[in-house]
Amino acid sequence: MGGKVQENKKQKKEALLENALELFLSKGLQDTSIADIAKKAGVAKGTFYLYFKDKIDLRNILIAHEASKLFEKATEKLDEDSEEWKQMDFEEQMITIIDHIINELVADKRLLSFISKNLSWGYFKFALLNNRMEEDVDFYKLFENMIANANYQLKDPEIMIFLIIELVSSTIYSCILYDEPVGMEEIKPYLYNGIRSIVRCHRTIGVEE
Repeated sequence: MGGKVQENKKQKKEALLENALELFLSKGLQDTSIADIAKKAGVAKGTFYLYFKDKIDLRNILIAHEASKLFEKATEKLDEDSEEWKQMDFEEQMITIIDHIINELVADKRLLSFISKNLSWGYFKFALLNNRMEEDVDFYKLFENMIANANYQLKDPEIMIFLIIELVSSTIYSCILYDEPVGMEEIKPYLYNGIRSIVRCHRTIGVEE
């Protein structure tokens, strides 16, 4: 009985998240009400408050959830036990993951528009620590593992990740949505060289010049 109850709760929460995302993408956050979300999800309005404090709480959880799904899709394409992955240094592993995520956002521009305002380190870290759903990928932990397994030491890794996230998020928005100053494919080599430069600035021990 307990298992069925928990499964039912999980299904209702997922329905609220899925339908809220569709409404946010089509109507926008401001023009979507909690009643709209509950109706589209097929649940009573009161049920909404069993899972979320308010619409902003749902949005925060949803953005963290969608970011996790993007990261999960990227890591699913990578075999962490493969020789190819092991032979990549940290900066190339980072670029490989980021490239997969960018390609997903190029294919889904509405999702980029929705999450773009929250693609910052402060929100990124807050969402991971406070709004990550149980089933979501803990990609902060994966970054920590990548740093720990790097063949060189990295000074102030949190500052490094902050700089990379800010660089990527500020670059991809205009390039993907408006082709400004150029399209995404054209900007990628410059973006990835920027990421390499940031990582190299944080290298301390074991760097081969």
